[in-house]
Amino acid sequence: MNSFTDVCEDSMDKQFRNEEDRMLAGALYDPAKDGLPERRARAHDLCREFNMLSETEERREEILRELLPHAGKNLFIYGPMIFDYGEFTSFGDNVFVNFNFTCIDCAPVTIGNDVFFGPNVSILTPVHPMRWQERNVFRNAEGDISDLEYAKPITIGDNCWIAGNVTICGGVTIGNGCVIGAGSVVTRDIPDNTFAAGVPCRPIREITEKDKMDPDMY
Repeated sequence: MNSFTDVCEDSMDKQFRNEEDRMLAGALYDPAKDGLPERRARAHDLCREFNMLSETEERREEILRELLPHAGKNLFIYGPMIFDYGEFTSFGDNVFVNFNFTCIDCAPVTIGNDVFFGPNVSILTPVHPMRWQERNVFRNAEGDISDLEYAKPITIGDNCWIAGNVTICGGVTIGNGCVIGAGSVVTRDIPDNTFAAGVPCRPIREITEKDKMDPDMY
């Protein structure tokens, strides 16, 4: 463990001021340093409070403003939900989030306007090394038990519907106007106006005028 700690410390690039910089840049970082545990704990506490409140409680809106400072207008989250930080996730306007939403936002998560999330959706930016020699826990220079990880950003465009039980992995961009089928695991980019589904999620077909259900709609 000690020799691996030395390697970890030596790998820290001097261009990064702290572990947050490394985390948001997609570099290997130590999540047990530089105040990151305290910020996660604060976000988790806010989520826990939110999840215990009735949907009619005004305090829920206050919590969302504190937890998600980069949220647009008309964000509605049923709960229960969990964010790792909250501050690294941005929502556009008119976003609806159904039950059991998980967002591990160790890298920036960008969600557009008019996005619908079904129940049990997970947005997962963290990535762990493939080799156990680099993945397992170790004791860092401060004496805390930690591990090394990195994270990749996730972007979801405008006018998307992410159906129930979808998992979106780090590094993925979902284009505008997409529908992601229930139970999908999204591991690669999805182009605009596409219905995609499966494990792993793959484009099925383009969404076109033929999908119109109401002839009076534009």
